[in-house]
Amino acid sequence: MVALVDAVKSGEIPGSEVVVVISDKPQAAGLEKARSHGVETLVIERRGRSREEHDDEIISALKKRDVELVCLAGYMRLLSCDFVKAFPDRIVNIHPSLLPSFPGLDAQSQALRHGVKITGCTVHFVNEDLDAGRIILQRPVEVRNEDTEETLSARILEQEHKAYVEAVKLIAFETTRPTASVNSER
Repeated sequence: MVALVDAVKSGEIPGSEVVVVISDKPQAAGLEKARSHGVETLVIERRGRSREEHDDEIISALKKRDVELVCLAGYMRLLSCDFVKAFPDRIVNIHPSLLPSFPGLDAQSQALRHGVKITGCTVHFVNEDLDAGRIILQRPVEVRNEDTEETLSARILEQEHKAYVEAVKLIAFETTRPTASVNSER
């Protein structure tokens, strides 16, 4: 999240603004980081509500602020179908593996258990299925013989910060790029 905020503020991601950071946990470290960067924060707790009820409140908050792109960072819950439909091809997530390999939780641990030599991170659009949306970009990370889950995770995280910024930059370019029109008299 901080990498995205910094990239927007520096102009690396042009024509964009980070409007709000939302968490379901009042003590989430990201909230204080967002505030320190001058970004509005909201806490929308889940307590005693269904996923749909919780997501509806978040959808309402995002639409009220005219949010065009939702970037998930550390969001460890599946979104409801209504959430995905509210922002079609406008929800982005980053995952610490080269999808479709190792979806879901503990991707780094899965990579080590399987003995892969290359893993990495994937930025993808979110759809109704877990870590299955259209891939925007991927960055590889070598798996070293001496790697632990912690050392591998740290190297992947370095690439995640760069990849997320690069992916959002591509999306911003696509939405601001002039489109060609073709007129036909047939």
